[in-house]
Amino acid sequence: MGHTDGARRTVQADAQTGLDTRWGTQASRAPGAINNGRDSTDGALDLSLDQWRFRVAYKERDDIGTGTGVASALDPEGHIYSQAITSDLTYDNRNLAEDWAVNLQASVMHYTELTDLTLYPAGTNFFGLGVFADGVIGNPAKWERHGRLGGSATYTGFKMHRIRLGLGAEREEVYKTRETKNFHTNFTPINTGSRADIIDVSDTEPFLRPQGRTKRYLYAQDEWNLGKDWTLTAGVRNDHYSDFGSTTNPRLALVWEAAYNVTTKLLYGTAFRAPSMSELYAIINPVVTGNPDLRPEKIRTLEAAVSWQPLTKLQLGMNFFHYEMKDIIRLINSVYQNNGQQNSNGLEFEATWDAVKDLRLTGNYSYQRSVDEATGQPAANAPRHHLYLRTNWRFTPGWSVDPQVNWVSDRPRELGDPRWT
Repeated sequence: MGHTDGARRTVQADAQTGLDTRWGTQASRAPGAINNGRDSTDGALDLSLDQWRFRVAYKERDDIGTGTGVASALDPEGHIYSQAITSDLTYDNRNLAEDWAVNLQASVMHYTELTDLTLYPAGTNFFGLGVFADGVIGNPAKWERHGRLGGSATYTGFKMHRIRLGLGAEREEVYKTRETKNFHTNFTPINTGSRADIIDVSDTEPFLRPQGRTKRYLYAQDEWNLGKDWTLTAGVRNDHYSDFGSTTNPRLALVWEAAYNVTTKLLYGTAFRAPSMSELYAIINPVVTGNPDLRPEKIRTLEAAVSWQPLTKLQLGMNFFHYEMKDIIRLINSVYQNNGQQNSNGLEFEATWDAVKDLRLTGNYSYQRSVDEATGQPAANAPRHHLYLRTNWRFTPGWSVDPQVNWVSDRPRELGDPRWT
């Protein structure tokens, strides 16, 4: 269990600040502090016997703050509750038969999310549609269930090859939704737009109706020892979603053990991110609207890496990377759309040093230059510099101290973000 008030940085201007300027109101709570607190409860049970393993976990988050506000308008009293219960059963037999190993897994998850949100504060004239006495209030809730079944088999009977085959299926459902709010479908206030005017619209005009989708996948991979100190791993995976179709993605990795303490890698691959249920199906929402015609985001990556251990207690690593993204899912006029492409070049450096018996120093630094191809400007939310340092000092048995430093620099905001400069 745990509790934190979170970061308490002050926001000088928010989305309501812009609305105040446009409509002559004074409703914004900026300058004001970010709402980042939360209470946490976690529990887990892990049991195993021979080739069988069963796990169950419980995760609860209560009084989750809304950060800078769900609609980028400060909401110091707003909060979110979430609960996730997961379990899985795994059978892992590495000697099923000569040259064969098999892994099977079934898992389920139940997720609940409840909210109490003021999207825009009391006194707002929401885009000129009417003044809300207690603010624009929307309290969506949802209940989800997920089920997964998958398996893989590994065959080592071919000389110099290690072949892995796998397939599976998943089902995810938002099986129940609920919402109360104080605004109509055209976003005008109900009566005076007070808390007393909140009504239950779960059966008439909810933010999301129950939805479900099925996913099937299969993949194949070959780990090929080309020769002394050289290994090529090649794989391909196909995923089929019932709502937007199929996508196929290859991966390649060439590894060279250049010396006893030096390893180099060259990696290429493509991947995707499926649109979420909200991105596809959200409706009657003043902040976001779903788009059932969305395609998945796609990315192509190329990476070169080297790992070097010059001393027994010192490990160094560096990699250079390039990626290209397309069909990026973005909010355009509050509607999710596939819009834009971006590319990036960068490098990462990491080090681990066991300075003395009970003192370990670790750190990493990354630099990237990500560009939005439509504007030629730096891509939003991609920091130019990122530095992380950590010290682990075990000064006495059973006790340790772990000071950390995390520095992020030059991270542009999305165009249209009220904090954008």
